Amino acid sequence: MSLANAAAEYMLSDALLPDRRGPRPKGLCLELPLDRMVKFVAVGSPLLLMSLAFAQEFSSGSPISCFSPSNFSVRQAAYVDSSCWDSLVHHEQDEPGQYKMKSLWPHKALPYSLLALAMVMYLPVLLWQYAAVPALSSDLLFIISELDKSYNRSIRLVQHMLKIQQKSSDPHVFWDELEKARKERYFEFPLLERYLACKQRSHSLVAIYLLRNSLLLLFTSATYLYLGNFHLDVFFQEEFSCSIKTKLSDETHVPDLITCRLTSLSVFQIVSLSSVAIYTLLVPVIVYNLTRLCQWDKRLLSIYEMLPAFDLLSRKMLGCPINDLNVILLFLRANISELISFSWLSVLCVLKDTTSQKHNIDTVVDFMTLLAGLEPSKPKHLTHRMCDEHP
Repeated sequence: MSLANAAAEYMLSDALLPDRRGPRPKGLCLELPLDRMVKFVAVGSPLLLMSLAFAQEFSSGSPISCFSPSNFSVRQAAYVDSSCWDSLVHHEQDEPGQYKMKSLWPHKALPYSLLALAMVMYLPVLLWQYAAVPALSSDLLFIISELDKSYNRSIRLVQHMLKIQQKSSDPHVFWDELEKARKERYFEFPLLERYLACKQRSHSLVAIYLLRNSLLLLFTSATYLYLGNFHLDVFFQEEFSCSIKTKLSDETHVPDLITCRLTSLSVFQIVSLSSVAIYTLLVPVIVYNLTRLCQWDKRLLSIYEMLPAFDLLSRKMLGCPINDLNVILLFLRANISELISFSWLSVLCVLKDTTSQKHNIDTVVDFMTLLAGLEPSKPKHLTHRMCDEHP
């Protein structure tokens, strides 16, 4: 074996990827980075604000302070505070002798409404986790494995071509067989391409992904409606008039109305404004997640088009990108560290763009053939010799 052939063998051996015969990768990212961020913020912020509300209640004691008459004892004043907090109704005089009542229950329900909001915002995550993740995980494991195997098959094919060229005594026979193999498409392994083409006609994953983000938008809109209808009505009301006369109807010295002050109003306002601000910032992110389904990741596809029989970009991706294949491509991009072949093919794409024989290089087989010292097509001197022999 000549030094050139030995160097070519070593170069091709180094280009081979290690076989994945051990345990399957368990670190697959089954949630896109932006989706994970939305989940943590949408679910975590209500829980954080709920802890703030509870901390204020535990630290300052009673959330209201009522101005009881001076002749009330300490126990009677405590009873007034407890009774007014239990009812939490503001009595406003409408006509002489008649009062208009307004409930201030959002103050009392604040921590529990935040807990309910966090639970509701977690429902889309559960939907994705149980409806989409099992199928997506198996798809990604198969596609990642096949992409790396397809790359390795291409390298092994070039190794085999090099051995045949070394053993062939007649170069005409070798090049005739090589051209016949390319014409009959022997170098193509269409299993993966056909599988991805089937995914292009499937819409289960994309439907669940659209439903997840649509539910987030729906729940965010419901949060706005809740805050606008209930919190805004009591947002600036720090004092209210409480009536305990119905409970102490026999006591003549008890006034009709007692003024009370909400000591937790500042926390209520902070929680309300923070909720509006947080979910307002999340809306553009959710909308952006939806708009990503309207275009293909052409850079990822263009790199893998160097594999034989992987011409999805040029032939099959001309229709609507809202399908399962586009969702899978987004997750392949998120799991790019698991695609060992991606870095090799990226380098080959860069070298391919800088070579002077671009018209002869379509796949990794062509490029590695060139690097191994073989011509990507039949040499001109052999073509001219055949023409001379067969005028």
